[in-house]
Amino acid sequence: MALVFDESNFKEEVLNSPVPVLVDFWATWCGPCKMIAPIIDQIATEMAGSAKVGKVDVDANNSLASAFNVRSIPTLIYFKNGQVVDTIVGARSRDEILQKLKALL
Repeated sequence: MALVFDESNFKEEVLNSPVPVLVDFWATWCGPCKMIAPIIDQIATEMAGSAKVGKVDVDANNSLASAFNVRSIPTLIYFKNGQVVDTIVGARSRDEILQKLKALL
């Protein structure tokens, strides 16, 4: 299962993470977000221990969405050493999402 990131734990869990992190910016009303949700959960389970995978609800965490210029969702942002290293906007295949995360290991 994907982790839940919010304004209270984002710095610790994402920016200070010793491993790469994939953050899915999503919302409950977003169709494409619902489409990729099972893929995100699969990747979270598969990559456990070597990378973190989590979600940020943009409606509940507006400041995080603004801080990372999230304009449309789903937006997947890849972090390494606290820095944004890649971004995907829109629903994509499991392989494409996973390949970008594995490239950061």
